[in-house]
Amino acid sequence: MSLSDKKVLVVDDQYGIRILLTEVFSREGMNIFQAANGKLALELIRKENPDLILLDMKMPGMDGLELLRQLKKEQMDVIVIMMTAYGELDMVEEATKLGARAHFTKPFDIMELRTEVIRQLTQTE
Repeated sequence: MSLSDKKVLVVDDQYGIRILLTEVFSREGMNIFQAANGKLALELIRKENPDLILLDMKMPGMDGLELLRQLKKEQMDVIVIMMTAYGELDMVEEATKLGARAHFTKPFDIMELRTEVIRQLTQTE
């Protein structure tokens, strides 16, 4: 199972979370990209065509749901795992309808998230 050809985009307005996730998934050999908001994420998605997106729900400007709607509208087939703050369960339901495959509530267990990302990336092979 080689993850070295996999591209993962981390979309979160919190710099610390982007750095943490980049560090964790870089160790697995994945190519990691970062975006601080939905607008930047959309540009990166179009350019890099990631295999998986770790997507924060609440961000200034274009939030996670808006980005999901845009991906669906443009018929971009990409695995999305949502990251939400406690209490955003209504958003999780809508995100699932829009195609998100899983969600993690912050603060999440980094090893659980790592396991889920690897599972999602390897089950599509």
